Amino acid sequence: MSTLSNGAAVAFEGLTVRYGKTTAVDGVSLRACKGDVYALLGRNGSGKTSMIRCLLGQMKASAGSAALFGLDAWQKRQTAMSKVGVVPETPDMPSVLTAREIVAFCARLYPSWDGKSVAARLARFGVPDKVPFGRLSRGQKNQLALALALGPMPELLVLDDPTLGLDAVVRKEFFEELVGDLADRGTTVFITTHDLQGIEGIATHAGILKEGRLLLNEEMESLKGRFRTLSWSGHASPPSLAALSPLSVRHDAWGTQAMVEAFDYAAFGQLAHDLSPAEAQASSLSLEELFIALTGAPEPASEGEEGGKP
Repeated sequence: MSTLSNGAAVAFEGLTVRYGKTTAVDGVSLRACKGDVYALLGRNGSGKTSMIRCLLGQMKASAGSAALFGLDAWQKRQTAMSKVGVVPETPDMPSVLTAREIVAFCARLYPSWDGKSVAARLARFGVPDKVPFGRLSRGQKNQLALALALGPMPELLVLDDPTLGLDAVVRKEFFEELVGDLADRGTTVFITTHDLQGIEGIATHAGILKEGRLLLNEEMESLKGRFRTLSWSGHASPPSLAALSPLSVRHDAWGTQAMVEAFDYAAFGQLAHDLSPAEAQASSLSLEELFIALTGAPEPASEGEEGGKP
């Protein structure tokens, strides 16, 4: 297929995943190229974890394909994964081994292991090197997983909801460390996350899944320009509003707020003219506001989003 030969770090082509009669992922196509930070977003059960499993060669797609650097992730898993670092949703390592012992074991597996950066990263995180993994806090386990994933200096980092269950301070530290590594190495990142505020500042591209279908797949800059909230006094909604493709229109005691998905300065100018003398204003949407507008109110994140599916 076309995406298998284009060399993109991540490429899905018509990916479909079924569990019995249930379709978890429905014909999704997207890609992330070198240096991209691609955020794959969706509510629990939207299909994110199934896509990650296919991308890492852990399960075979029902139809379509998932590829890493132009190689089919299922058929060429060993070769494809050689340039990939992974931070799973729930890090799982031998509970009796210490961080030092786990790092030493991993270092022997990779000829390109960057031991100095791993040690420095764990020191910054405050991860004790003599405490068994099973006794580390959840945040320390996640930070250790990130350090191990970055140790071999991968070209691609795959993160499956890495800040799930962490407090605000640890989440902030995690993303700050990620930003630092991106600046130093230009690593490509493909991440699923419920932390929309944390990822908004570093994502270059975003995709939003709903019930297995890809609602949008776009550069963040384009999203910020295209989706806006318009507000004006009064409850008038002139026909010119339709040109801006409103997702919702809400009236309250202060006036009218319309969330639009096709903002254009010329069309907005016509709307402002039609609303005169009322003054129309346009403001950007946060990633969280956009996510809620397209998928509904957010829900608490929980582990195992696929509901026990294999």
